[in-house]
Amino acid sequence: MEATITSKGQVTLPKPIRDRLDLKAGDRIAFALEDDGTLRVTPITGSVMELAGMLPRPAVPLSQDEMDEVIAQSAIRRTLRR
Repeated sequence: MEATITSKGQVTLPKPIRDRLDLKAGDRIAFALEDDGTLRVTPITGSVMELAGMLPRPAVPLSQDEMDEVIAQSAIRRTLRR
């Protein structure tokens, strides 16, 4: 499939791609350019607000410092896995 870039740098995704990704007008997509030059297009689905209430409240509430520490440790582990 091919598409043409307009003078404004815009591209219309071909209908088979929009259908496969279930994209509608106003939907958002993310682009990732791989090291080999491959372009990956991923639909951005849902919103953060849809996640509200999914997890139960902790039995013992954490302080802001404790939450910051857990987040920092998680970020370190994620970075080391790469």
